[in-house]
Amino acid sequence: MTKGKVLVIGSNATRIEVQGGGWGATGQYLNETVVPAMAIIDAGYEVVLATPDGTRPTIDPVSDAAAHFEGDEAAHARARAFWAGHPAMTAVRTLRAVIAEGLDGYAGVFVPGGQAPVVDLMQDAELGRILRHFHERAKPTALLCHGPIAVVAAMAHAREFRAALIAGDVEKAKEWARGWPYAGYRMTVFSATEEKVVEDHILHARMYFDMPSALAAAGGEVTTGAVDFEPNVVVDRELITGQNPRSDHPIAAAFVAALDRQAGAA
Repeated sequence: MTKGKVLVIGSNATRIEVQGGGWGATGQYLNETVVPAMAIIDAGYEVVLATPDGTRPTIDPVSDAAAHFEGDEAAHARARAFWAGHPAMTAVRTLRAVIAEGLDGYAGVFVPGGQAPVVDLMQDAELGRILRHFHERAKPTALLCHGPIAVVAAMAHAREFRAALIAGDVEKAKEWARGWPYAGYRMTVFSATEEKVVEDHILHARMYFDMPSALAAAGGEVTTGAVDFEPNVVVDRELITGQNPRSDHPIAAAFVAALDRQAGAA
């Protein structure tokens, strides 16, 4: 017996639009996916991984390094093995199937980062339905690094909001964001200065918008840490957000604590 099921939502994006009309390779970060997932399982919960099309997320090769595990080669190896072989990471569902089977059986939901969620998850209508379900029931909802941009999907007009951001029309984006369930929530996300490091050294191109500006346009109360790439987690009601890859362990701890509080109150 487990304490309950937790839904982990992955992205299927493998490339992201960049300024100038091109694309950059992207994916989901290994540590941001497996560190929280392993913590959730260790705490006694069952993890169910789901993506828009039901295939496994692509792990960004940049994240497949011991550097993202504080230089711990053994921790990196455990993470790789967990991702490669644990049933929680290999038996992937579609978002549609998870919805059809019923969301009431899930204790919480977690969305890891990497830039991939900026492409598909933030404008996915089925994810929007899932997020609204957890929001309306005040169930723990955790998102890490670029993952918090996925809460945009809870808008009625998420696709139009994203298109307005790409077009550089922030005022139009704000119009499309009206009625967003997370308006006024305190949250954090990968900062603009952290993004610049990725743009300069990994993408070698500029993205169309940065994450804090996007969530602020949506109506979020966005804060980021004073020091780039230092752990930072913000909790407001059911929403738990982490700023960057090094927030993996802290957000996992905060999320598990919220799940346990909910289980204890049930």
